[in-house]
Amino acid sequence: MLHSRRTILAAMAAAAGASVLPRQAHAEVIKLTMSSSHPTAVPWVGALSSHVVKETNSRLAAAGSAISVDWTESYGGALYKFDKTLEAVADGLTDMGWVGTLWEESKMPLQNVTFHTPFVTDDLPLQLSVINKLHQELPALSEAWQRQKQIFLGASGIETFHMLTREPFERYEQLNGMKMIAAGSVGNFLKGSGAVPVNSGLPDFYNNLSSGVADGVLIAFSGAVPFKLFEPAPYVTKVSIGSQMTGGLAVNRRSWRKLPEDVQGVLQTLGQEYSQVHATQLMNAGQAFEAAMTAGGATITTLDPAERQKWVDGLPDIAAEWRAVTENRGAPAGEVLKAYMDAMKAAGVQPARDWT
Repeated sequence: MLHSRRTILAAMAAAAGASVLPRQAHAEVIKLTMSSSHPTAVPWVGALSSHVVKETNSRLAAAGSAISVDWTESYGGALYKFDKTLEAVADGLTDMGWVGTLWEESKMPLQNVTFHTPFVTDDLPLQLSVINKLHQELPALSEAWQRQKQIFLGASGIETFHMLTREPFERYEQLNGMKMIAAGSVGNFLKGSGAVPVNSGLPDFYNNLSSGVADGVLIAFSGAVPFKLFEPAPYVTKVSIGSQMTGGLAVNRRSWRKLPEDVQGVLQTLGQEYSQVHATQLMNAGQAFEAAMTAGGATITTLDPAERQKWVDGLPDIAAEWRAVTENRGAPAGEVLKAYMDAMKAAGVQPARDWT
């Protein structure tokens, strides 16, 4: 009798426990990997860790989700190098991470629209906001990521491009014959100048400049300062070629489909925020970047407006060239180009050159 009473009480207690602890019974931990070819010292990678990874679980908890994410983070090229970011996410080497579309002109030409429209704006937060909106409005943009077996969450970018050279630079004509590091699609900015573009990844820039493989580099200060490129190339010339979309935060499509809807929703929100977080950091850090280079022995000057205009006018119609080649391959480059330029002008931007 006593044994039966104890059994009944134990069963009642178990049932009561189950009724008051449903969330614990259904709690779930999902493992995800976040990676990049570049280190967290550069803001568009740092924000992956400091914002997306850091905020995920608190956002899930705030939404009432019983799910949490156990993150594994790998940055600085530990898993793959700069020229393999697209393949790394597509093949599932990482669940998600930064993808550099600026090196993927052939596979993702539409995502390179800004590299064919220089001298439009230096306002990176505005530019990335426009790019993200276009990805929502123009199916061809999101479908380009889908073809690479991944889901786009938010654009990444870099603030306006300038020059760092081994020798002083004052005139546009000096570009003729110079070997200039211009990663991926950055080489478009040198067309018509006679300069020789040298394709390379940011982690290799320092050695290329030190060894004389290149005479200079086109780069934003956010890339130049963390890698101390002002040491081998101490002559800094502010040109303001314009801010650029460099890629974005993307998720392996197979990994994405396995995620519960609440996790997908949080990551989509964080992806949009990621764009603005690192873009704002870059814009706010401009003076600090210049101060760091000056303290490191660099000489900073601004290219004379007349010489800058020579650069603008000396460029061939690279937007029309890009449109023709891309549309010949079946992608609606004209639609994307018009939508981008229209959106920038609607936002009050007055480009130095109207690429439409």
